[in-house]
Amino acid sequence: MTTMRDRDTQDGEAPELPLNLRSDNVTGIAPPILDAILRANRGSMASYGADERTLGLGERFSELFGKRCAVQPLGTGTATNALAMSLLTPPWGAIVCSAVSHVHDSECGAAELFTGGAKVTPLPEADGKLAPETLERHLAKAGWGRTSEVQPAVLAIAQATERGTVYQPDEIAALAAIARRHGLKVHLDGARFANALAALGCAPADLTWKAGVDVLSFGGTKNGCLAAEAIVMFDENLAEPLRFRARKAGHIFSKMRFVSAQLEAYVENGLWLRLAAHANAMAARVATGLEEIEGARLLHPVDINEVFMALPDAAREGLKADGFGFYDRGAGTVRLVTAFDTRPEQVDAFVASARRHAAGV
Repeated sequence: MTTMRDRDTQDGEAPELPLNLRSDNVTGIAPPILDAILRANRGSMASYGADERTLGLGERFSELFGKRCAVQPLGTGTATNALAMSLLTPPWGAIVCSAVSHVHDSECGAAELFTGGAKVTPLPEADGKLAPETLERHLAKAGWGRTSEVQPAVLAIAQATERGTVYQPDEIAALAAIARRHGLKVHLDGARFANALAALGCAPADLTWKAGVDVLSFGGTKNGCLAAEAIVMFDENLAEPLRFRARKAGHIFSKMRFVSAQLEAYVENGLWLRLAAHANAMAARVATGLEEIEGARLLHPVDINEVFMALPDAAREGLKADGFGFYDRGAGTVRLVTAFDTRPEQVDAFVASARRHAAGV
């Protein structure tokens, strides 16, 4: 007998695969974002960022953040981080960050390249977060004024962090105050900014300019966009030099309207926060389900849509055998990342598989 699912597959639709929790980058595009791309596809529009959608982003984001700001759409998170750094530090500067920072260990030296040689300086962290005393100690002995040493120029923090934790607004403010006292600018890597904001329930301003942030790398791709990121500058004077830097880096797209249309739809009527809140809820569901397995242990708090966990070998190997996707970090630990389109029944199937194999069934 031919089932409805069989007919769907015969018509060209791939059968549903087991849940893939390797990353929130593995997902497709959120339907409202895809609709926005299709709308932008009608007719012709000015190129290289001169279209009305791109030109209107400054106003839209100024409303969103409650402060006049400039916005430069870009295509990748690495580009947003690296080009933002190029605005904030001279070639002899240092970018101070946590030891697990994306700019330090996941971007192939892009920050060093686009700054013309600035040095990324990683500091010890706990659950992905820098402590004020760690930053203070480092800056106190930074070799200020000595030409033999790079001069700290930027504090780079991630919100949310690379360990799936979030900074409270006062924690960002404390770090930024130390940075300011030593003359550093503050950059916020917001690849998962929406997830952090959804988790905290505060206003975008509270995590950015009100807390002392100068430049934000605003992420959309991990939360339902196709390839849409942006640099948000709370000092509008940075906008003009960034236009030239972005062009030289190959990130002024001829059909920029397709990036800008995504960002426009992303923040419209709170879509970005709804998508992120769902992803966060699914991660909490994963963590709660797996914690009941004997020998399972959370490695970091689950604040957003990432779960870092130690799992018994039988559970990990059984999940792999069942076709589930996840990042095996070695030494019995895994990283699991949920997304805007992760469904509760998929999570429950993943948890049930892990429990079954851990129990030797």
